Amino acid sequence: MDRYDRQTRLDGFGQEKQALLRQAKVLVIGAGGLGVPVLQYLTAMGVGRIGIVEHDTVSVTNLQRQVLYTTADQGKSKVAQAVSRLQQLNPEVTHVIHDTWLTPDNALTLFREYDVIVDGSDNFGTRYLVNDACVMTGKPLVYGAIYKFEGQLSVFNYQGGATYRCIFPEPPESGEMLNCNDIGVLGVLPGIIGCYMANETVKVITGIGTPLRNQLMTIDTLHNTHLTFQITPVPENLAISALQDNYAQSVCEVTGVQSLSVQQLQQWLQDDTRFMLLDVREEDEWEICHIPQSVHIPMGRVLQQVSAIPDDVPLAVLCHHGMRSRAVAQRLSELGFNRVYNVEGGIHAWASAIDHQMQTY
Repeated sequence: MDRYDRQTRLDGFGQEKQALLRQAKVLVIGAGGLGVPVLQYLTAMGVGRIGIVEHDTVSVTNLQRQVLYTTADQGKSKVAQAVSRLQQLNPEVTHVIHDTWLTPDNALTLFREYDVIVDGSDNFGTRYLVNDACVMTGKPLVYGAIYKFEGQLSVFNYQGGATYRCIFPEPPESGEMLNCNDIGVLGVLPGIIGCYMANETVKVITGIGTPLRNQLMTIDTLHNTHLTFQITPVPENLAISALQDNYAQSVCEVTGVQSLSVQQLQQWLQDDTRFMLLDVREEDEWEICHIPQSVHIPMGRVLQQVSAIPDDVPLAVLCHHGMRSRAVAQRLSELGFNRVYNVEGGIHAWASAIDHQMQTY
């Protein structure tokens, strides 16, 4: 068929893989920044049935990154406008509208109707709900998330592999709010991560390539770095048997976690302030560069070594750019550590602003 000619010409793809796409049923959670590129490319490539869970309306603030919508769509249903445009792109695809928020009451029923779940949500609560429902229904989960200029993605619950809870065991409790509008997001970032998510979805459906099973990929769009970290499956996370009653949680909520600039960190070190600097990067990253006063515990081992972390001094958590450390800081705060700081910009910011002789990567 002419529509799919350029991909069916590919060695290792062909009509056989195209038929798998045509037979596939994919549920996309969210039709926002991440969901839009996922929906556009899965539709264009010919996935047979695509469900969309979305209950929001279009805002003018969406338009710098959610390029499926137009200025005239303000105030209109996202899912309705999305399906209208996607049908123009490829009328051979069946789009199913689920004009609702995802809840513990409807998640299992919805997920059972599809082969692959793609999570484009923007809050912790939905991510944990999606994860748990995928485990209970046995569905592979294509995950993506963005923060400032950095994104991350993985394929969870795939062929017995790790789940979202294996790397982020529990969501933060409700607490202090960071303002998402102040944090902001570069318009192209969700497009980049969303395209990667669409690619992982196609790989899962067709069996081509190597999906990000038991791996977390991070992409820093400012400095063009791509890093991949191994995730160890935790058996109890693969055996979830019931959903929680309530997953309500804002993506911007951070319990007791404060931001610490690298300039402030330098001042603490110069003043001999009593605190612990915890570096949660991987071993190979640590060997490239590190701050001598820091203590190294890789992110995946922090909970196992939490007894080695003092709770009577301020705790500053550091990673490459500040995304992984933010998640670790949230978890430590949840565990009762009272003065937890996330070093914004991570070791890269330290090298750029403080130690110009430090090797970077």
